[in-house]
Amino acid sequence: MQVDIPDVKAEVEAVFSVYEIALVSNDVAVLEELFHDDARTIRYGGGENLYGMDEIRAFRQARSPAGLARVIERAVITTYGRDFATASTLFTRDTAPGKIGRQMQTWVRFPQGWRVVAAHVSVIDDVDGR
Repeated sequence: MQVDIPDVKAEVEAVFSVYEIALVSNDVAVLEELFHDDARTIRYGGGENLYGMDEIRAFRQARSPAGLARVIERAVITTYGRDFATASTLFTRDTAPGKIGRQMQTWVRFPQGWRVVAAHVSVIDDVDGR
């Protein structure tokens, strides 16, 4: 298996960037589009466990758009072959001093493009003092 094929990695980096812009601007339509519309898609959030796209969609539609701005750090995107990738990043928010967020996503290429099939977001104390 080839890891980090340059053109595949560039595709995932681009879609990850689209996701990040949609996240901080609360573009719910784009956020929903970038998650695989399936009952097996999972998103563990900072305060919620969402099983299936129906639960993820309901969460996105109900979420407040306030306080979503963030700075990402140490993003690592790794591709495996041409159709599978992981994206991991740390993030900070001015609204959460002393905390560091962690985000991991599993991306799969479908006929309609790259989609998240599993995601995990958590926040811990920032012991490094970012």
